Amino acid sequence: MKTFGWPTAASAIGKPFGKGNDRKYVIGVVKNFNFESLHKPVDALLIGYTRAGNGISVKMDAARLQEGLDHLIKTWKAVIPEVPLQYSFVDDRIAEQYGTEQKMEGIFYGFSGLSLLIACLGLFGLSIFVVKHKIKEIGIRKVLGASVTGIVALLSKDFLKLVLLAVLIAFPLAWYFMDNWIKDFAYHINISWSVFIAAGMSALLIALITVSIQSIKAATANPVTSLRSE
Repeated sequence: MKTFGWPTAASAIGKPFGKGNDRKYVIGVVKNFNFESLHKPVDALLIGYTRAGNGISVKMDAARLQEGLDHLIKTWKAVIPEVPLQYSFVDDRIAEQYGTEQKMEGIFYGFSGLSLLIACLGLFGLSIFVVKHKIKEIGIRKVLGASVTGIVALLSKDFLKLVLLAVLIAFPLAWYFMDNWIKDFAYHINISWSVFIAAGMSALLIALITVSIQSIKAATANPVTSLRSE
């Protein structure tokens, strides 16, 4: 409609277009839909029908897909046995348009998981190192009445400060690169800050759990053992 300048779908019905043997008439108008990758905007599309085509589109019940395929193959062989049936599924064709994005998704998940594992191992090792050097301080605090919660909070706060600093540095960079990436699509979402808030809270929670494992162990240890003369 936009290409030919027709104001409404009703006014387009019956309108001719094309010349000579290619002259055709509009018998229906459909809503815009993406028939190509979302990297491209919706373009004009002519949906025609012919009795001399070389392909057909068939709608099947997904719950009885194999039964439908068997019937289709049997019917095809009965009509044109000398020509092998070649078929494909629309969802597979659509998925092929986003093969690059799917590969990138797998790579991002893999490297994100690896980065998280390395970060947790680093935090765990650093917490062991810090606790080992503060073992006598922890023992004295326990003797003076410090609670397990208080000791864990004391040991964890410095680590959480570093994680929070890393989050504040990472968020603007992540937003910049992701925003540039989604701009390659004609249709895309807007990145919400709630995503970054959720990611930041998750990072802090994972860091707290990692550090707390060693901190709780040190805080619940017998102070007599830690204060024993060297």
